[in-house]
Amino acid sequence: MGFKVTPVEYKMLFEAHFYVLQNTPEVDCYRLEHLTRGEKWLQVEHRRCFIRWVRQRIETELAKPEHCITQTLRWLANEPRRDVIRYSGYGINGYTFHTREHDLRSTTQNSAVTVEFESLHVSSAKDKNPVYANMSYYGVIEDIWELNYTSFKVAVFRCKWVNNKTGVKVDENGFTLVDLNKEGDSSDQFIMASQAKQVFYVSNPNDGRWLVVLTSKPKLYDSGDVCDNIEETPSFSQRLPECEDDQNEDVSYVREDCEGEYIEVDDDGVPFEICSSTPIRKCLVRNTTCFC
Repeated sequence: MGFKVTPVEYKMLFEAHFYVLQNTPEVDCYRLEHLTRGEKWLQVEHRRCFIRWVRQRIETELAKPEHCITQTLRWLANEPRRDVIRYSGYGINGYTFHTREHDLRSTTQNSAVTVEFESLHVSSAKDKNPVYANMSYYGVIEDIWELNYTSFKVAVFRCKWVNNKTGVKVDENGFTLVDLNKEGDSSDQFIMASQAKQVFYVSNPNDGRWLVVLTSKPKLYDSGDVCDNIEETPSFSQRLPECEDDQNEDVSYVREDCEGEYIEVDDDGVPFEICSSTPIRKCLVRNTTCFC
């Protein structure tokens, strides 16, 4: 995959780094500590000052003679370098992803992406019993970055996400449809590459504005070979019934309700003589076609 190293705006780097901190298990205890400050404060301040706060918190811990700060935490607190590595394509978890710009020059589609998060669901502003549930988000990869934390790198995707309220629906047949023109929150653009799953968007013959989402399974790697995991590929629809395998191997595929004729054919498959007129089950003569 081709790449180039370029400086990026600090605001964009801030968003990418913030997302990495939010989704790194070693930072969880600090994230939870920072979040215990009231609902209004959470909405306004957590995103704005968490990066600075966690850096100061790690520095305070490091100053103690005995601390449990790992090297990962130490480098995460220092933030990534301003120059990021940008790729047009990236392979991870059995998928090969490309940016939307690359797809526009290609005959294949590899920029469609989905990710699943646990989200808080409320029925209205007065709902006092919100529930957490998994929700899938759909989008298109705009940029592929590799953040450099000196001792390790973290790959992230910057995506244009579809608004889940107005741009995603399930039709009467159970197919998920998306409208890429309905954009979601632009402040939450990044995901870690390791979280991404690949999907494909196919034109909807009933309504060109809506695209049908087709899911994809990652390729399996076994002893250097690559093969498609066909058997475990899920149904594209959420409602189509599953067909049971027919376990009866003694089924006859020859009609028995009519008399058959042996018709001999030449090497080109052209019949030249009718040799009999008897009921048949199987045609055992070489170069012979059986008709009922």
